[in-house]
Amino acid sequence: VYTLAVGNDGTVFTGSSDHPIRVWSGDDGALLQTLEGHTMSVHSLAAGLDNTLFSGSNDATIRMWTILDGQYVHLRTFSGHTGAVMALAVSADGKLYSGSHDRTIRVWSDGGTTIF
Repeated sequence: VYTLAVGNDGTVFTGSSDHPIRVWSGDDGALLQTLEGHTMSVHSLAAGLDNTLFSGSNDATIRMWTILDGQYVHLRTFSGHTGAVMALAVSADGKLYSGSHDRTIRVWSDGGTTIF
């Protein structure tokens, strides 16, 4: 496990070298779901507002996941970094911040474009 995040409802998310993100029950530790999409290791996770999850990977992308009918589904992919996405944070107003091996920090708008 390289990274973990905890959602507002206590759900635990983990990312590792085998590419998928795993979703775990915060109550009993049961595996609830496996999220596929990244093509390389997942190094960063951040729980967002309104049951969203952001994941950053060695594939230089950030994926946004949300709950639909009780399951997490991929909603959007953020592209722009040229190196592994190693750090993610969500501010209180919902902005997504990312840090990468490409030596940049990016702030993302709701539409998936970079503010800087």
